[in-house]
Amino acid sequence: MSAVCNQTSLLLRCPQNPLITPEDVVPSRPDFRVEGVFNCGATTFRGETLLLCRVAESGYSPDPAVLRLPVIREEGGKTVFDVKELRKSEHPEFCYDDPRVVTREEKDGKKVVCLTSLSHLRLARSQDGVHFTVADKPTLMPNAGEERWGIEDPRITRIGETYYITYTASSPNGAIVPLIVTKDFENFQRKGTLFLPENKDVAIFPEKIQGEYVAFSRPVPGSIGTPDIWLSYSPDLLHWGRHRHFCGVSGEGWESGRIGAGAPPFRTEKGWVEIYHAADRENRYALGALLLDGDDPARILAKSREPLLYPQAGYEQDGFFGSVVFTCGCVFDGETVSIYYGAADDKICRGDISLKDLFTHLGV
Repeated sequence: MSAVCNQTSLLLRCPQNPLITPEDVVPSRPDFRVEGVFNCGATTFRGETLLLCRVAESGYSPDPAVLRLPVIREEGGKTVFDVKELRKSEHPEFCYDDPRVVTREEKDGKKVVCLTSLSHLRLARSQDGVHFTVADKPTLMPNAGEERWGIEDPRITRIGETYYITYTASSPNGAIVPLIVTKDFENFQRKGTLFLPENKDVAIFPEKIQGEYVAFSRPVPGSIGTPDIWLSYSPDLLHWGRHRHFCGVSGEGWESGRIGAGAPPFRTEKGWVEIYHAADRENRYALGALLLDGDDPARILAKSREPLLYPQAGYEQDGFFGSVVFTCGCVFDGETVSIYYGAADDKICRGDISLKDLFTHLGV
């Protein structure tokens, strides 16, 4: 892995990185603290670059002996954030070792989990794709049902004049992937769950291929198998089937732990390009690229042998969860790919690569 860490990346990090940090985001409540803003979907709309950002918040407590856990409830037909206080001395049955969760073992062996932060989705806008203004309030809030542990990691696919947003929703019942559609990023329609637990990283292709819509997903096997990329097909973007294994983890290196789709694919003269993420067995995340047949996306024409981007910069190595670069969205203008990525699970950055250099990286 050291050879990978020392390589010169073709992806050029934006000099203004990080573009968005927790200090740039107004908390949803005065007594909340923004722990991270990261893993954003990306698109263009009416001359602007839009990022739909994952914002993770915790309940701030000045007393280290007291945890203020954010919870979600319904009030007047709307979802609101609330707080549950947990005094550690009164609840020694809980384990507080992991700053992300509080856990307790039940007598039947089941584990009770409480998250120390919850995520919602919030828009950020830019005229130049570098300097962003983040909305003061949440754009999309989780519901108190299958999203009550938060919503995260959105991907945005434009088909015609409609924008299709897939994202991960979490609850004690597992991680699912719902769909939301919009035409103006002001009015949103929920279309329900597309993929059942445990599934993540759903990225929809921006056009029909051979008469069908196509999407990547990343089911997580509970016993046999590894977290790999799968392909699915749909006649209407709501009902998905003909699921097939697409690309899996490999070897002992940077793709040995898990692999998943990143940004929705975009079409080039050589075929579809997919920017994906992978992690090794020590949870160090990197980005790679795939080139797929334009008429048959199940056929891989070329694949990164080494990472396109590896966490080397200080803002990628240090943060809420270090040594992570993770993308949910990119913008392609026909010549340059601008990849927006989460760094160390708490900030948003950008890296650019020309299509020519990307093909050189892929050896095509």
